[in-house]
Amino acid sequence: MKIIVSTNKKQDLIDITERVNDLVRKSGVEEGVCVVFVRHATAALIINENYDPNICIDFLNALNKAFPEHAGYLHDKVDNNAAAHIKAAILGPGETIIIEKGKLKLGTWQALMLVELDGPRSNREVEVRIIKTC
Repeated sequence: MKIIVSTNKKQDLIDITERVNDLVRKSGVEEGVCVVFVRHATAALIINENYDPNICIDFLNALNKAFPEHAGYLHDKVDNNAAAHIKAAILGPGETIIIEKGKLKLGTWQALMLVELDGPRSNREVEVRIIKTC
């Protein structure tokens, strides 16, 4: 299964929890695991807080401080997005989440988020695999 996400900012965190939960519900799997994978080298998936929108701003600010744009990266000579590639590689392209009682077993304040690092993009592909375990 696949989710297509459009982004409208250079960098953003987009909550995709409900879209993935919809796929879990439709699958009919009550107990299992959900593997989620983004098929891009300048995007990532994370699980983070979804209550306070400031955490998203703080997260991106901290990431940009650790890996600033145009810091003399060799890849910038190719397409000027080396920092986005480095950030995506460190964050990672996927998450695995337990399914319990037919839905993702996330904590109260947790959400599954697509991290856009080189937007805007109209077609970020997020692959979802739902595996029954019991």
